[in-house]
Amino acid sequence: MHLLTEGAITFEVDGSFYNPRMRLNRDIGVAMARALRLVQYVDALSASGIRGLRAAKEANVQEVTLNDVSPRACELIRRNSARNGLACEVTCSNANVLLHERHFQAVDLDPFGSPSPYLSSASRSARSYLFVTATDTAPLCGAHLCSGVRKYMARPLRTDYHREMGARILLGLAARELARLDKAMQPMLTHVTDHYVRTYLRVVEGAKAADKCLEKLGYVEHCQGCGSFVLLFEPRPEGTCCHCHGKTTLAGPLWLGKIQEADVICRALENLDSSARARRLLEMCAAEVDVPMYYDHHSICERLNITPGRIDDVVEALCKSGYKSSRTHFCGLGIKTSAPLKVVEDATRGA
Repeated sequence: MHLLTEGAITFEVDGSFYNPRMRLNRDIGVAMARALRLVQYVDALSASGIRGLRAAKEANVQEVTLNDVSPRACELIRRNSARNGLACEVTCSNANVLLHERHFQAVDLDPFGSPSPYLSSASRSARSYLFVTATDTAPLCGAHLCSGVRKYMARPLRTDYHREMGARILLGLAARELARLDKAMQPMLTHVTDHYVRTYLRVVEGAKAADKCLEKLGYVEHCQGCGSFVLLFEPRPEGTCCHCHGKTTLAGPLWLGKIQEADVICRALENLDSSARARRLLEMCAAEVDVPMYYDHHSICERLNITPGRIDDVVEALCKSGYKSSRTHFCGLGIKTSAPLKVVEDATRGA
């Protein structure tokens, strides 16, 4: 028998799906569970069970339910739970059936591929929190347009800021699914790392809250010529770019509200075990300004035919000019700012 260790858990895999590349995701998940002081939690698609077992052991979540449709996986989860001295509930059910039948304080969706088939039932089940991972970034980010439209009921675009667009399209679908049930969402942490999108949502009951949440859905009008974009809360026919007069294309609907809650992220940082990469990621998410999308510094320099200077100098110049600006975790070359493209170009020339 070959045993593995992750965090405080020792476990066997025995043919069940386990992805060591998702450890960062799980490290942050444990820190968030601690920060939110979860009492009840379900991992609806558990596979080897490592995510939920770590929540039980390291975040001291008292009521942990681990579910998988595979009897073999469930037997493995039971062995791993016993091996670590845990008394987690293990259920062998279709995830949608379980989530329609029962309610949980926190529902975690970590599927292989798109979470779209499970969002409706998860939205019904989640009382306080909904955590979602999406690994199908190609449809989300515009590389597979038709697949993205089918799965997420939104039109993505391939742009310099495609990683954030994918995250906001996922958030837009979650907001709509929750609103059907008179629930609203408040994103606490959203990050795009490697090949996946991960978001942590607070769920709020009430029709009025749901209505207010839906007001934060909108569209991005993007110019492929110069890379400028405009945020819209109502769709309009494809038009002309105000910056270069090129043709624009509409993406959406997607979430245009906040995606980070600095207070919660800082609490997660306080509860994060030694993981330097996770710490850097959370610190950057907490410091991001509340502005949708970003500009790619090198793309701007290439269009202007100039040698790139320091990104931090551009950000500082924009801040001194009175615009909200910061670096972003979505892209090492990204600049988040409330400034229009012309101002960003001027700051780039001067950097």
